[in-house]
Amino acid sequence: MKRSFTLIALSGVLVMTSCVSKKKYVALEQELQDTRSTLQKTAVEKEELEEKFAKIESRVADYNAKINSLKESNDEKMVMVDGIAAISNKTKESMKATLANVDQQKLQGATSLKDSMNLAVSHNLKSNLSDNLKEDDDISINVDNTVVMISISDKMLFNSGSYRISNKADEVLQKLADVINSEPSLEVMVEGHTDPRTISNAVIQDNWDLSVKRATSIIRKLQTSYNVDPSKLIASGRSSYKPLVENDSKENMAINRRTRIVLLPNMDKFFAMLSSN
Repeated sequence: MKRSFTLIALSGVLVMTSCVSKKKYVALEQELQDTRSTLQKTAVEKEELEEKFAKIESRVADYNAKINSLKESNDEKMVMVDGIAAISNKTKESMKATLANVDQQKLQGATSLKDSMNLAVSHNLKSNLSDNLKEDDDISINVDNTVVMISISDKMLFNSGSYRISNKADEVLQKLADVINSEPSLEVMVEGHTDPRTISNAVIQDNWDLSVKRATSIIRKLQTSYNVDPSKLIASGRSSYKPLVENDSKENMAINRRTRIVLLPNMDKFFAMLSSN
C-alpha cells in the first residue's frame, strides 16, 4: 500500500513537470512570434521613416536651390547708374574690388556711382591696353557717360604725313582688337585727327582726306589682321577741327595729331569681361 502511494505521488510530479514545460514552450513560442512581428513592424516603420527623411531632404535641397537662385537672380538684377547705364549688383561688387587699386586721389573726386564706374572701367581698360606699354601722352583713356575713349598719338600708329600704319602700331592694335573681340555687343568708332598744317599731294587731297584715310587704315588693319567683325566698325575723320589744345607750338600740334578710338559698350558685359581679364 505504501509502495502504491509512492508510485502515484511520483506520477503526479512527473505530470506536473511535463505540464509546466509545455506551458513554457508555448509562452516562448508566442514571445518569438511577437518578437518577429515587432521586428517586421519596426522594419516597415524604418522604411517609412527613411522615405519621409528622403522627402524632407529633397524639399530642403529644393528650398536651398530656390534661395540660391533668388540670390543669383538678385546679383544679376540690372540697376540703373545715374539714369545712364544699367549694371548688375555682381558688377558693382567687382567694381568695388577694382576701385581698391585705383589712385586714391582720383577716387576722392568720384562724387557719384557713375564717376566710380568710369574710374573702374578706365582702370581695367588701361591695364588691358597698356600692359607692357609705357602710358604717357601717347595713350590716354577716358570714360564719359559710359563711352570709352582711347586717344593714341599718331607717332605710335603712322609715319609723318602718311596714312600707312607703321610696324610699331602692331602691339597696341593687337591689344585693342583683343578687347573688341572679347565683347560681342561692342561697337567701335575710329576717328582720325590732324593738326592744322595743310597737306596736299597725289594721294591726299587735304586734312579731311588724311584724317579719314587714317581711320580707314586702322579699321582695315583691325579687320584683316586681327579678325575684328567689320559690322562693329565705324570710320570717321575730324580733320583739324577738334583739337585738344591750342595749335600754338610743335608740342601742342603733336598732341592734336591723334587717332581716337570710341568704344560704345554694354557696360555690364564690358566691365565683367575686363575684370575677368
